[in-house]
Amino acid sequence: MHIDHIALWVRDLDQVRAFYETYFGATANEKYSNVSKGFSSYFLTFPDGGSRLEIMQMPGIPDTKNEALSQFMGLIHIAISVGSKDAVDALTQRLRTDGYTIVGEPRHTGDGYYESVILDPEENRIEITA
Repeated sequence: MHIDHIALWVRDLDQVRAFYETYFGATANEKYSNVSKGFSSYFLTFPDGGSRLEIMQMPGIPDTKNEALSQFMGLIHIAISVGSKDAVDALTQRLRTDGYTIVGEPRHTGDGYYESVILDPEENRIEITA
């Protein structure tokens, strides 16, 4: 078994798609739209071909009541491996330069990871790991 995909509701479908394409090398499928429901989505596939990310948009979906900079129960982050410590450092700096929020600076964790934590354009936590 494996996780096929994780889904996120987003406000700006094309901005979020472009973010994951630009910074993580994701490739989007053709946009799916259900006009009667006002629903649209993309599946984003990453270069390793593993789990995918589905980003979805539909009117009437309420904002989360969780604070982006705080921890909370439930899904808290998505971890994306970029392959090396140098790649973590470089991507974190690129995101900082481009104005994204760095929640956790690059560091070695107690469980053996090297990672940083950033917020995507809609304040979802992303761990960038080696």
